[in-house]
Amino acid sequence: MSEFLQHIANTLILGGTYALLGIGLTLIFGIMRVVNFTHGELYTFGAYFVFLVVSVLGLNFLLALPVAIAAGLLLGAVIEFLLLRPMRDSDIDTTMLVMIGAMIVMQNSEQLIWGGVAKSVSTPFPETPLVIGPVSVSYLRVFVLAMALLLIAATYILINRTKLGKAMRATFQDRDTASLMGVNVQAIYTATFAIGSSLAAAGGALLGPAYVISPHMGDIASLKAFAIVILGGLGNITGATLGGFILALAEELGAGYVSSGYRDAMGFLIIIAVLLIKPTGLFARAERIG
Repeated sequence: MSEFLQHIANTLILGGTYALLGIGLTLIFGIMRVVNFTHGELYTFGAYFVFLVVSVLGLNFLLALPVAIAAGLLLGAVIEFLLLRPMRDSDIDTTMLVMIGAMIVMQNSEQLIWGGVAKSVSTPFPETPLVIGPVSVSYLRVFVLAMALLLIAATYILINRTKLGKAMRATFQDRDTASLMGVNVQAIYTATFAIGSSLAAAGGALLGPAYVISPHMGDIASLKAFAIVILGGLGNITGATLGGFILALAEELGAGYVSSGYRDAMGFLIIIAVLLIKPTGLFARAERIG
């Protein structure tokens, strides 16, 4: 029982960052109809930016997180402006090729700048774990969970309680009608890609210090983000959140009770099952961001 509770605790921590990845991708995919292959590299960018601020510039770790998220927001806006805006009327195949090219450029740039050796980030949290009954977890991971939940809640408020969120939901439902009603669709696309990118960067900024940072860490993160969107249903933020925790649970139980070598495989077996049983996703509903 104690082992199971430990797996549940690990699931909550991992699931929070997975949810951030999934929410960011489902926003971009749902509103812009863009398959964002750079999502994993934006995750990596967030992790390396924290490393830059903390280990290179010597600033506080707690300050590095909002700075990394803001940098991800800015980078996302630049990608949308330079690459996606000129391709707005192109077919989806052309856009996908452009995004794949951007992903390759970003990954190789990270390797050129930082080298292939994994990096670690020092944090102000104590090394001794927090022990609650049979569960032992590091203070850093508790902080990761708290920040992930805070960012998820902030995203929900943004989408459902603000004027920007209302415009994003209107654009998702009917771009042409939203434009006729005075919504600046071009600006909404930029804001959507920037926000989705910042959530991916936030995931990397939070999980990077908990593990190690490498130029290829975004590869599996990107695959998991797509898996979460499939689990939750296109355009469903609640589904993406739940999908992140479901994927984390599958990985933890698979690693704990089958083999750690099958951690990633267990999650994707669930994806295959969902596609066979309910191709629209476990939590699919009427077309609506929220």
